[in-house]
Amino acid sequence: MTAGVGGDGTRVLDLGAGWPRRASGPGTAMSGLVVPDVDEQDREPDEMGAQTTRAMRRAQRQRARDEAAEQRHRRRLARANRDDSVPHRGSHAVGGGRVAALDPPTMWRATTVQACGLWPFASGSGAPMTGVPLGQHISTGATVCGDPLNWFTRARYISNPSLFMLGMPGLGKSTLINRMLIGLAAQGVVPLVLGDLKPDYADTVRALGGQVISIARGVGGLNVLDPGAMGAAATRIGGQAGQALAAETHGRVLNMVAALLTIVRGVPISDHEQSVLSACLRHLRERTPPGRTYRLPDLLAVLDAGPPRVRQVTLDRGQESRYRDAVDPLHRSLLGILDGPLADTFASESATRIDPDATAVCIDISGIGESDGQLTAAAMLAAWSDGLGTVAASHALADAGLAPRRWFFTVLDELWRPLRAASGIVDRIDALTRLNRSLGLADAKITHTLKDAEALGTESDKAKARGFVERAGMVACAGLPKAEMEDLGRVVGLSRREIELVSSWSSPAGWAQEGGNEEPPGRGRFLIKVGGRPGIPIRVAITEAERHLHDTNRRWIAEGDAERMLAERAAVVRAVTAGDLHGTAAAEAW
Repeated sequence: MTAGVGGDGTRVLDLGAGWPRRASGPGTAMSGLVVPDVDEQDREPDEMGAQTTRAMRRAQRQRARDEAAEQRHRRRLARANRDDSVPHRGSHAVGGGRVAALDPPTMWRATTVQACGLWPFASGSGAPMTGVPLGQHISTGATVCGDPLNWFTRARYISNPSLFMLGMPGLGKSTLINRMLIGLAAQGVVPLVLGDLKPDYADTVRALGGQVISIARGVGGLNVLDPGAMGAAATRIGGQAGQALAAETHGRVLNMVAALLTIVRGVPISDHEQSVLSACLRHLRERTPPGRTYRLPDLLAVLDAGPPRVRQVTLDRGQESRYRDAVDPLHRSLLGILDGPLADTFASESATRIDPDATAVCIDISGIGESDGQLTAAAMLAAWSDGLGTVAASHALADAGLAPRRWFFTVLDELWRPLRAASGIVDRIDALTRLNRSLGLADAKITHTLKDAEALGTESDKAKARGFVERAGMVACAGLPKAEMEDLGRVVGLSRREIELVSSWSSPAGWAQEGGNEEPPGRGRFLIKVGGRPGIPIRVAITEAERHLHDTNRRWIAEGDAERMLAERAAVVRAVTAGDLHGTAAAEAW
């Protein structure tokens, strides 16, 4: 580009300077440009192809049809995705959220030493991890831990350290409690099975190095007048605290004798007769040398002799006939115990006392016949009285600084049997569920359905039994019929999905095609409810050692296998007790 001078002297720029002549062609890009009329512009082709007025209207109608079809599809998806019409895995339609079944991941098991860098696993889940490992979450596969004591003391999930479990027979209720018992014993908690009716826990307590006490006709006696651990603790503590514990011991013995008389009579004794019994017991305690105990025959002898302290309570005013009229009904009832069906068990010295320092205690009453209701009720009451007396003695020694603080875990399996045996047990269990926080113990109660409470004699007993579920900190449900789950849902607040899930676990096992053993679908599956929180469905898988220690079907073992099963169980007990977990093939699975 160069500059030149025009004819009038102005400076003109030459834009084509330096370019070859005719380099841009005969025309420019704008040459021949013709702008059509407005009516013709709609029929001009553009970059999308030939567009005419008819084609545009056709395209517009097609877009309207597409939009209408899209709206219909969305309305159809909305109807299909309503809460009452969506299957549990989603709708089959596009956008319905259909989820196919996935193969579960491979599970590996290792000790905390081998997998210390992996545990706890860094996978997010809503499963609690405080307490005894119970099993796996059915939906997520995460490990679920829990027990009433740890959830009350450490996690603060519940306000009452108690567990109530319901479920049909044969689905593993006592197996889950046995798992809790073993785990808590490993933490230093003392399990107390105060009345093992089958027995389900005797072998486990032996394996833990605990104490098993058998009560039955001709097997083991139980002296209900023996002050037991409370009397020994009162003597050891001494002072005002020892006197207070001795007074509590006196009240416990008095209540136990009154309970036995109630079982024999069928009706409670009067307040006047309780006063006479209290005077007789005080007279015996003052006249008995330290270290010695007295029995029911001694109590009957004092009542027959009529010392001044006892006569003063009867208001005999020096007349023998008035005294005999006052004490004869009580005398006859005591003779009914000594000469009746309870004599062999409660008229002699205690064969074995509860050891306050035992790692676990099981009072085995499985030797009592099913039809012997009186002896079952009396044995249960005596077991609970002696066991709770041991708990009170342990806490009294700890308060005085003479023993370490210990926590206890009581188990009451087959709750329906002791509830029907005598009304006094309902009151005792009712008091336990209200005071277990102050007693320093957690408890687990097991029964089949809520309808077990409806079989009790009086409306007050029925109301007390229903209150066990309402006050329980944890409620665990195995398989139950749908009608039973509906009733339970009104107490603990179950959702419709939870009711259907637990009801499906009550289905029977399928027909085996090849003669194999078919297990019920709900065996080992439980739903744990805490207040209004969503339930936690878990699946429990037991080890071989647990399987040998806890077998509720041992009576159905054929004679050819009975000796082998007993030998294997004894080997596991010896291995666990000695701490040699590799001593037997069965113990290696522990």
